Amino acid sequence: MTWKTAVAIAAGIGFALPAMAQDREFRIGLITPPVHVWNQEVAALNETLAERSDGRFSLSVYPSGQLGNEATMLQQLQTGALDMAWLTTAELTFRVPDMAALHAPFLVDNIEDAARVFRSDVAREILDSLPRATGTVGLCYAMIGMRQMVMRSPIDSAADLNGQRIRITPAPAISRFFEMFGAAPAPMALPAIYDALANAQIDGLDMDYESIINFRYYEHAPHLLETNHHMFGMVALVSGRVWAGLSEEDRTLIEESMQMHCDRTIDRFVDEEADKLATLREAPGIQITEGVGPEFFGDIVERWDAEWGEQTPFVARLRELVETF
Repeated sequence: MTWKTAVAIAAGIGFALPAMAQDREFRIGLITPPVHVWNQEVAALNETLAERSDGRFSLSVYPSGQLGNEATMLQQLQTGALDMAWLTTAELTFRVPDMAALHAPFLVDNIEDAARVFRSDVAREILDSLPRATGTVGLCYAMIGMRQMVMRSPIDSAADLNGQRIRITPAPAISRFFEMFGAAPAPMALPAIYDALANAQIDGLDMDYESIINFRYYEHAPHLLETNHHMFGMVALVSGRVWAGLSEEDRTLIEESMQMHCDRTIDRFVDEEADKLATLREAPGIQITEGVGPEFFGDIVERWDAEWGEQTPFVARLRELVETF
């Protein structure tokens, strides 16, 4: 019995007898658009599953939140209406408080260390909570680039961010970081951000380089602070109900295939991060302030850790892990 089976049983997920090997098209949902690296790797995963299963398995991909937002897709996974999803660690923090530790501010200095964290045994321990808390099985982590701040107006100090309405991915741990230096966090879906910047409904956003480039946010928010203030992860999820109906052989096939593309996603972001920053340096009208570290925000790391360290021991454990890098 694998650990994922044992954890699922402990969580009370109903188990059916595994079906005989048969053709199956798995429905997989993402909030990111087809151009995004996650979607590209899911398309490649489709090919890998088909090859390794001798054509028995395939994916039906639903990008750009076609099936709803991440909370909706998580509910669909719980019922078995959706088979798989690549969801952000931010969304999972609502159900799994330990996941908030992966959003600790300034946990790492660079994307290479972020990759080490997501591949660590400590981070993988957090996945053990998923079956009981969410009715899903987490097979692996992937990531996007480090989070930066892109603002409509020049920012010379943390005081300039006071009262600024900044779009964030909704998650309590992320919201508190922005609230601690006086900003007004504004959760907002990806498709709404560009117009919100153009209409001055928001003053800026926290986002990775790839999305800043793909969605051309710099056209209305030309002041970029290279902060690397948060890692931003993804968990490849399978519905617990779906997982229960698979044979051990098919579980292994899916897990190994998913892990390969999670790893490829991480490697791509690590390899391309510097080139994306170079691309932004050439963007018309953009002004980049590089090397903005935690000292820019005063004692915010200590304050955030004090608050969130009471909710999960993984804050301290991840800080200790990073010190070994």
